[in-house]
This record gives sequence, C-alpha cells and structure tokens, in this order.
Amino acid sequence: MTSMGKTRRMVSVGLCAAAVAAALTVPAQAAQHSGGGVSPQWNLKQTGTDVRFRGLAAVSRNTAWVAGSKGTVLRTADGGRSWRNISPPGAGELEFRDIEAFDSRRAVVLAIGEGEASRVFRTTDGGATWTESFRNPDPKAFYDCVTFFDTQHGLAMSDPVDGKYRILSTADGGASWKVLPSAGMPAALPGEAGFAASGQCLVSSGPKDVWLATGGGATARVLHSSDRGLNWTVAESTIPAGDPARGVFALAFSDRRHGLAVGGDYRPDQQSPKAAAVSRDGGRSWQQSTTPPPAYRSGVTWLPHSSRAALAVGPTGTDLTLDGGRRWRTVDTGSYDTVDCTKDFGCWASGEKGRVARLEFNRTEAGSVIR
Repeated sequence: MTSMGKTRRMVSVGLCAAAVAAALTVPAQAAQHSGGGVSPQWNLKQTGTDVRFRGLAAVSRNTAWVAGSKGTVLRTADGGRSWRNISPPGAGELEFRDIEAFDSRRAVVLAIGEGEASRVFRTTDGGATWTESFRNPDPKAFYDCVTFFDTQHGLAMSDPVDGKYRILSTADGGASWKVLPSAGMPAALPGEAGFAASGQCLVSSGPKDVWLATGGGATARVLHSSDRGLNWTVAESTIPAGDPARGVFALAFSDRRHGLAVGGDYRPDQQSPKAAAVSRDGGRSWQQSTTPPPAYRSGVTWLPHSSRAALAVGPTGTDLTLDGGRRWRTVDTGSYDTVDCTKDFGCWASGEKGRVARLEFNRTEAGSVIR
C-alpha cells in the first residue's frame, strides 16, 4: 500500500469511528429532524430460544456466535436474520459462559462448573461436529473464561486452586490443553474468584499480554501477564469488592496500554456506585471513572479503531464513553450481559431470554466508510 493509500485508510477509519461514536450520542428524534438519518440503536434479533447467552463472539457485521445455558450454541452468517442451532450433542446439562470464534467455521466454547462440569469444546466446521478437547479432572477447579492471542494460542482460567488461579494453555487452536506452572502466579486473596458472567474475566491484547479480573475478596484486583500466562503482576482496581457478589466482572484492552474495567454488585437490590475504572499503563494502576455507569455492568468493549470510545452493558442498560472511560452515559435501557465489536463495526450484544442484538444505524452520514 502506498503512503497516500495508508493515509486515506487511516482517515477513513478515523471518520468511521467518529461517526459511530457521534451517532450513539444523537437522540433518534434529533437525527430525524436534522435530516442526517443517524439514529443508532440495538436491533434485537429473533433467536427462537429463551436461554441466557453470556458467551458472545462477534466475527463481523454478518457473522456472530452466542453460547449459553442448556448447552446452547447458535451462529448467524446473515447479520442475525437467521440463526442455526449448532449446540454440541449431549451438552444440554452444561452451562456455556464463553465462546471464542476465529471465523464462521472455527470456534472454542467453554462450559463452567465444579469438577467435570468445566469443559472445552472445539469445532472446525461451523458447528456441524464438535470435539471435547478438555474435561476438568480436579473437583477443586472451576473454569470461568477463555481467551485467544491468535488462532492457535489461548488460555483459560480457573478460580483459585490451592490458593492460586489456575491457567490452562493451548498452542493448537484449542485442540489440546495443559495446566501451566503456578510459580509465577500471585497468591489469591481469601474469598477471591473470577466471575463467569460475560466471558470477559480473562482478556488478551496482542501476541502475549493477558489480564484477569477478580472479585469476592477484600479487594477487586486485575492480574496481568506479558508472557502468555507464565508470570503475573497484580494491581488493585477502584471497583468495590466483598462477599461473593462484588468486584470486576469484565475487562477490555484496546491495546497493551489502554484498559477498561466494569463490574459492581450483581444483586439487583444493591447499588453499584463505582462500577467502572480505567487504566492507561497496561493495568499497572487503575483510576475510578469520574462519571461511572449508574448500575452494575457485566460486559465492556472498545469501539473499533478507537482508544476513547467504548460500550458497557448490564441488566439495566448500555453505556457509552467517548473519553476513554472517564465519563459514561446511558444510551439504552435493554438488558444485556456481554458485548463485542469487530473491525468492520459489527457491534453485538447478548443476554437473558434469548436476547441478541446488533447495533444498527442509518448510513446517510456515516455511509460509505462503513462496510
């Protein structure tokens, strides 16, 4: 690509990110009266089921995978107009809480629970067939989340076993897994654990960086590894922790420096006044959002090609930040558990009662740069 082509591409991406972020802040009525036609909203897609989808993997604006209760996995390849039930046979008693997809054919899904309830399944043919590639043999382990650095290398994390978080590693796209040594893992706090709420308690960025979110103990913490899970450092977040219900539920990093944390108290009768935090140094330190979301949030994602615009979701709504997580504004009141965006600006959300939605907006202004 020529330097002129690169410049045009960078300008196009910047305009597109700005258009999406600007559209999210324009009320529908204002957009209609202005003639601009920019009126974004979550557009619910009919999935034909009432299961809760806490696992979500967005591949593009057209392709997405969701995973949830009753061992259910669905996939769309037409933007959510139709969904195929591609659940692994015999998985009806399992709770799927995380899914990582590389394209429309290859995906890895994690089932959670104590002992053998924690399992990993893998497909390479769009869900026509599945292989169980891991079944947890340790009754003390409980796996929460999985993440991939690329199509081959990935990690899964378990709540503390013998005082430390346990990390699984794969180097063949999830076909096989091994437990990593625990020597480089800091000790867990009493009562501390991860939250299998959105598939975002373990997230990665780039070829080697990975972060792990915690709660339940005296402090909600974020652990970071820069060598694919062998050695970890730990930092306290500003999100309140305590009992089994409060802490950091989800993380998102746009690169190895810019990070967001969301969480709070998942009990609907409890307040979550400090539900978000931001990091600008790769998770070594965290600052409380000056205007956090108004309630507990379980999922978060950066808008594509941006280190300033992001979405957070939870049972009471969706929030938008345009300043890198310092201030959040509620833009939707629908219930979602997790959210994910793709490079072509396909933003998806999923949650209870079979809810799956894609962010939709007219393209009169955002138009030709969004594909």
